[in-house]
Amino acid sequence: MKNIYKREYSTMLVVLTIAGSDSIGGAGLQADIKALASMGIHGVSVVTAVTSQNTQHVHEIHPIPVDHIISQLDAILEDTTIGAVKTGMLYSAEIAEAVAERIKNLHFPIVVDPVLVAGVGDPLSKEDLIRSLKDHVIPISSVATPNIPEAEAITGLRIRSDEDRVKACKYILDMGAKSVVLKGGHLQGEKIVDTLCLGDEIVEFVSRRVEHRGHGGGCILSAYIAGYLAIGKTIKEAVYLARDRLSNSIDMRYAIGKGLKIVNPMATAEKEMERYAVMKSLKAAVRELESILPTSWVPEVGINFAYALPCARGLDEVCGLDGRIGVVGDRPTHLGCPDFGVSKHIATVVLAAMQHDLSIRAAVNIRYHENILACLKLAGLSVASFNRTHEPEGRKTMEWGTDTAIKEAGFIPDVIFDKGGHGKEPMIRILGKNPSDVLRKIRLALDRAVIP
Repeated sequence: MKNIYKREYSTMLVVLTIAGSDSIGGAGLQADIKALASMGIHGVSVVTAVTSQNTQHVHEIHPIPVDHIISQLDAILEDTTIGAVKTGMLYSAEIAEAVAERIKNLHFPIVVDPVLVAGVGDPLSKEDLIRSLKDHVIPISSVATPNIPEAEAITGLRIRSDEDRVKACKYILDMGAKSVVLKGGHLQGEKIVDTLCLGDEIVEFVSRRVEHRGHGGGCILSAYIAGYLAIGKTIKEAVYLARDRLSNSIDMRYAIGKGLKIVNPMATAEKEMERYAVMKSLKAAVRELESILPTSWVPEVGINFAYALPCARGLDEVCGLDGRIGVVGDRPTHLGCPDFGVSKHIATVVLAAMQHDLSIRAAVNIRYHENILACLKLAGLSVASFNRTHEPEGRKTMEWGTDTAIKEAGFIPDVIFDKGGHGKEPMIRILGKNPSDVLRKIRLALDRAVIP
């Protein structure tokens, strides 16, 4: 699996989360443990507070007595070796100072997520917490991961610009943190910019903005960072990999209630587990396609058939044929095996379509001919096209063409074609939610066809 360390099953890495319990299971230590499990890491926990909350509100907070919090810590530390620790909801100055005093001289990375407010907007801290975070917790951190409101509360600064972000990070570094990841999601703009400060080194991580907030994203990110530090990654590597993993978690968020969707801490692992099923489905679809498709529908360059993992974001997450379907004798025959990352053109079509609708995960290319196009239209399939002569410089043809056809149509059509260009064969591409959906559309067209 990508970005997951290899281990023997006789031992496991252990990462400690010191955080509050979220009764709805979307944030807090429940999210942390799931996030760590998705990396092949055993999560152990110290509960600082028990919250009564759901995807809409925090109803009640019950802080755990400090002596019991330290008792939990002692029980864990006397029995196992910790690879890293993250702190989340500490709730009060008394809890924060007791935890900091107990772990400050231990030799493992400490990730501090200075939780002040729940994702639903309700407070998760007492007023005296901020001073203790500044004086006791942040100074022992390897990485501090505040969001914009948390950083403003901790520093007293108003953060609106790039300069403000860097200034706030430097301010927190001066408190004693070895590094700071300032999460920029609360600032306005088309993109989200997270800022990593490592002393004098400033690294900006830019990602696309999603339309809706989710529950648990901050907790999950800090857990991922702690997990990667435990594996042995540098801080910069850990932050980069954790953000990449969080992108999957956000893309694959899900609803369980009436409020915020749950950011999925298991997303990357779930996606990786889909690889075999995706490959098996595509392999079966290729066999069926070869059995029903007339050779006159096979283009000169051959056919490729692609099927993407859920929320795929790159060619390595799209399964295609290593070699294409060509005509051998009197029937279409595939000349290679399904694999990930081997398709370029048709995989790019799928990825471009998924930018508009994540459910459109499959596509196949067939020969362009007016009669074939007529059959597709007679089958009731929606059709759109693009003109290669209008392609702007610096754009990939399939990415630009697919995006253009979709935008001009105003929806994702079943069929996208182009009439070729200099040295480029005209082509029809059929899109669908999965290979079976693509085959269904081909069968509908074949039912209207007169095959010589």
